[in-house]
Amino acid sequence: MQKTTFLSAALSTLLLGACASTAPQSSGSASAIIVDVPKVAHPEGETPQWWYRDGAARAAANGAMAGKAKNVILFLGDGMSLTTVAAARILEGQRQGNPGEENLLSWERFPATAFSKTYNTDSQTPDSAGTMTAITTGVKSHMGAIGVSAGSRSNCADSLNKELLTWLQLADSADMATGIVSTARLTHATPAATYAHSPERNWENDTDLPEAAKAAGCVDIAQQLLSTSRYGRGPLVALGGGRGQFTTINEQDPEYADKVGLRLDGRNLVAEWQAAHPQGAYAWNADQLKAAANAPALLGLFEPDHMQYEQDRAKDRAGEPSLAELTRAAIANLSRHKEGYVLMVEGARIDHANHSGNAARALGDTIAMSDAVKAAMDATSAGDTLIIVTADHSHTLNFVGYPARGNAILGKVKDKGGEDGMGALDLARDGMGMPYTTLSYANGPGYTGATNQQPAGPKKFPHGPSSFEAANGRPDLTHVDTEHPDYMQEALVPSKSESHGGEDVGIWARGPGSTAVRGTMEQNTIYHLIVQATPRLRDRLCALGTCDVAGVPVELPQPKQFERKAQ
Repeated sequence: MQKTTFLSAALSTLLLGACASTAPQSSGSASAIIVDVPKVAHPEGETPQWWYRDGAARAAANGAMAGKAKNVILFLGDGMSLTTVAAARILEGQRQGNPGEENLLSWERFPATAFSKTYNTDSQTPDSAGTMTAITTGVKSHMGAIGVSAGSRSNCADSLNKELLTWLQLADSADMATGIVSTARLTHATPAATYAHSPERNWENDTDLPEAAKAAGCVDIAQQLLSTSRYGRGPLVALGGGRGQFTTINEQDPEYADKVGLRLDGRNLVAEWQAAHPQGAYAWNADQLKAAANAPALLGLFEPDHMQYEQDRAKDRAGEPSLAELTRAAIANLSRHKEGYVLMVEGARIDHANHSGNAARALGDTIAMSDAVKAAMDATSAGDTLIIVTADHSHTLNFVGYPARGNAILGKVKDKGGEDGMGALDLARDGMGMPYTTLSYANGPGYTGATNQQPAGPKKFPHGPSSFEAANGRPDLTHVDTEHPDYMQEALVPSKSESHGGEDVGIWARGPGSTAVRGTMEQNTIYHLIVQATPRLRDRLCALGTCDVAGVPVELPQPKQFERKAQ
């Protein structure tokens, strides 16, 4: 039957002479299916339907429809550029007493790899909201978009007609168990894009939502974590930071006596979640998470804001679980459901450390995500669970000079005479005779001129200045401990926050459907790889008429059709 549908689809494509295909050529695999995609002008012709069909075509041509995954786990390293991966790989190896270059992070052992093009519809260099929306909905969107197609960030009314179905909501409607894990606030861009719909990523709680947006019908992101249960049960596991987004200004935080919640509407969303899940468990520290192991539903909010960096986690006064521990807890809960599950796990603070110009914490959290991926590999089978690891965007972290093999990745460059390699091992020098580090940033708060917060010279984390003075040359790093976790790498261009980078990021995969992960693809194709490789997801889409004759989901699904009340 599959051969017949393939031939039928291929013949249909040949007959559609007026409709040029932008799908990649088949690799010759029997599992490849060709989907016709109209040729459009860019960017004017890039409608949500076009993006959805184009992504579907690439995934089908790569053979994703042959996948038979029962479960899917997507790991998202926020801001995890290829340079960040390479440097973290070396740091992990050096922590183990080895030179480091020979090391591999856990996902780098996966058999399938590809590149993801990360631009938003309105920006060459993207943000986390628009990129994660592409990954979760199959449609590229604007900078700042959460689960809506491209439009204006400030126009609530316009966005109400642009809501997109995420694969987490799709899975929920298909009776699969669903989960979200992040070291950021659960209302932050990446986790929010799995369940919420908002043109503006910053509308995280009712205090952030403008009155005009409220009047037009928009709802803050925290509320939407609860209301997404209209597709089924809602996430059975939601673990991360952001307690303040869910509690009111009249409620003291359980961990910090000087902090209260952020909500002005009087709603305690934690209490509302508990009422909706009377047998579920709420945790705000590591011990409570362990005690909740057998709960049928699990909500964990471990900080008022983002969770701690891995570097600082041991100092947390209440005890904070690692990303690996959160991942194990989520899989243990979700794997009890025979229908299968989908889970998104975000190593969020890789991005935050890069923004802060602090490579030590960025690499440390990348290694922590590697540990989480290893935990998922140990807890699942490659026979039924598709694991995909990727990043939403890059950063401006640079890996430079000619450091000798085994040189400390956070240290100063030591070489044997540069590219010629003809001298004795010694500190490398710039054109003015000054040593420099292997890692640096193209821009950010590590700029060495004086600021309103720190004097001229090397900067110490944390540092978020609002004004700068021009640097008078580079500082002498000869006696500076650049391997200290608080050392901030030098930045060429001064800015309060280091920026994202626009280059491609990696995709790594193992399990059913992973062979379709290859080549260079648009970021929204990741959604289609997931739904096409998971029979329960694609069958749910086909049941509501979004598939072509070959069974490929090609029509943009309408979210309301997938809600329980519409069934």
